[in-house]
Amino acid sequence: MSKPALGRGLGALLAGSPTSANPVPASAPPPAAAVSAPVDARDRIRRIPLGKIRPSPLQPRKEFSTEALRELADSIREQGIVQPLIVRERDGFFELIAGERRWRASQMLNLTEVPVITREADDRSVLELALIENLQRENLNPLEEALGYSQLAEQFQLTQEQISEKVGKSRTVIANAMRLLKLPAQIQTFLREGRLSVGHAKVILGLTNDELQSLAAERVIKEGLNVRQTEGLIAKLEARPQKTSGGKTRAIVPVSSNIARLEQKLREKFGTKVHLKYAQGRGAVEITFFNDDELQRVLEILGVDAD
Repeated sequence: MSKPALGRGLGALLAGSPTSANPVPASAPPPAAAVSAPVDARDRIRRIPLGKIRPSPLQPRKEFSTEALRELADSIREQGIVQPLIVRERDGFFELIAGERRWRASQMLNLTEVPVITREADDRSVLELALIENLQRENLNPLEEALGYSQLAEQFQLTQEQISEKVGKSRTVIANAMRLLKLPAQIQTFLREGRLSVGHAKVILGLTNDELQSLAAERVIKEGLNVRQTEGLIAKLEARPQKTSGGKTRAIVPVSSNIARLEQKLREKFGTKVHLKYAQGRGAVEITFFNDDELQRVLEILGVDAD
């Protein structure tokens, strides 16, 4: 079964909305209704006071570049708002479904009114559509994307397979994105700020505890390590002596960078923690899962029928 194209939900939301090569000027009056054919109220562009619009608490994107907003504001000043904002009515106000960047840029210009299309949508639909809109434009940082998937899973009880179908991403991509939320808060900050890449973060996730993960992240940043060099660092950290439950020190067999790299590929394949033990052609692969949904996903990847 093929997955829906990214943005299909957003397209459905905007289906039937008027399109034109001409923008809607910021100062233009509301468009007159056509005499020959009635206009569906769902598709009618309205102009409403900017102060009546509120951002959605479900918006996965939390960070907006001031410079990018200024550029958008300059464009709106010259061309008007090309695409109306999409909103829903909530408690006497209008809550944004799509178009928060346009709304913020309009505030910078002190506009009094903006064009909108009103839709009816429940909370889950709003989050799905906000994710799709942002993913289309690559506006989300990795943590915002992961949090959006997590919210769909926890607040609306969607499985990773269902999320995959909604946003047009593979289930492995969804699983690997959500794994980033297991990193310590400081490393998540590094990732959000762009000081660490997603590739670095995935390798660091191979370590077994927060302390080692934080140590690795700090060294990666301080030494400017690339992902391949980070794999070697992780292998060395994993080989450090560790304390047993009885307080004694036990040595860990060193892991080569090749084994570490293969282990990382297995983690990305299964979207969960994988430990590869190898010595002279013998060993074991240990796959960790944290709930029934993850176990089902692992079984499907292995081609094993649970029934």
